[in-house]
Amino acid sequence: MIIQTNNHVTLVGGGEVTPAQLTESLTLAPVLVAADGGAGAALKAGAMPQAVIGDFDSLQPEIRDLIPPDRLHHVAEQESTDFDKALRSISAPLILGHGFLGQRVDHELAALNTLITKPGPPCILVGRRDVIFAAPPRVALDLPPHTRFSLFPLAAVTGRSTGLHWPIDGISFIPGGPIGTSNRTTGAVMLDFDQPGMLVILPQDQLPAAIAAHVPAK
Repeated sequence: MIIQTNNHVTLVGGGEVTPAQLTESLTLAPVLVAADGGAGAALKAGAMPQAVIGDFDSLQPEIRDLIPPDRLHHVAEQESTDFDKALRSISAPLILGHGFLGQRVDHELAALNTLITKPGPPCILVGRRDVIFAAPPRVALDLPPHTRFSLFPLAAVTGRSTGLHWPIDGISFIPGGPIGTSNRTTGAVMLDFDQPGMLVILPQDQLPAAIAAHVPAK
């Protein structure tokens, strides 16, 4: 592990992210890590990452020169994305990922695939409009009524729900088959799934509820 911490981690990629978004994220997840070219966004926000992890193919030389050498962690293999490399190098209660949504579709799809297929800390991807995370076997979300709520399967998944206008009980979700987008809540939501493979997609303003769903109550 490159980063081992009891605090939440803000992980920044090279996609769409603003200094204001990163500054706000650091109030929730104060340990800053950059995936390759995400180091540029971190420095633009006035924050020095504790580690930069990746193959460095998108890390600009002028940015690299500003980062202490002991914080640069080059992972040369090309079989995985920089997001994947970073996730498997972090031990933390929760990761908030910025800069992985809302720019190149192929990069976005790769990040969503990594959420489902790679073990590691729970990770919530934060975009300009949405937050997305891989559903654990059971998840409780304290959401107000009429909140936009979408489910998207990246594997064959079945489950049960309370708090959704259209319950998911009895539906066999599968890529290329039934999906669960554009649902809405009637109040707090409880979901149970038979196996991994489901993405939960919420409006960006429901990030606190997504975080609370991943953090055990004290």
